[in-house]
Amino acid sequence: MMIRTDLNIIQQWIHPTSRILDLGCGDGELLQTLAKTKGVWGYGLEIDADKITSCVARGVNVIEADLDEGLSQFSDNSFDTVVMTQALQAMRYPHLVLGEMLRVGKQCVVTFPNFGNWRARSYLLSRGRMPVTRQLSFQWYDTPNIHFCTVKDFEALCTEKRIRILHREFVAERLPDRYMKGIWPNMFSDTAIYHLSK
Repeated sequence: MMIRTDLNIIQQWIHPTSRILDLGCGDGELLQTLAKTKGVWGYGLEIDADKITSCVARGVNVIEADLDEGLSQFSDNSFDTVVMTQALQAMRYPHLVLGEMLRVGKQCVVTFPNFGNWRARSYLLSRGRMPVTRQLSFQWYDTPNIHFCTVKDFEALCTEKRIRILHREFVAERLPDRYMKGIWPNMFSDTAIYHLSK
């Protein structure tokens, strides 16, 4: 089964038969894949009705929820891993959501677009307008992204909140970014992927 690069990396950090909570789970692709390949058990939380329908069609347990309202329905350490892919930057209070992820899960995995990528910087510098790229395909007025985060910003938040970074990976699709992302991830990665614990 062929899945997105970031989801493929996340699979490597998930232990077989573990309990997973997928926040902003979209169409349920990750949970479905993890259930088949790793025998995990879990839930997805999603707010979009069409995506919830897709989850149900995939056989994924899904709960309709607004993540900005917190995870009070779950007790501490209810899950082995809590995952949030490409949604942290769309949260009203990302630092609070991250804290909740580490409360209900022993570990968490987050992915987000790196707004520090040189292509986004160049776009803003040369055109004087908010970047519209393949990864950041929305206009400034209709984007779901309300917090523009870079790799450096996220790592500073982890230091401030005393969050341990267990693993980090960076994804870049084009050249020279693919070769340079390991040397200078804040400048060359398109997507950042972090595996965290308290």
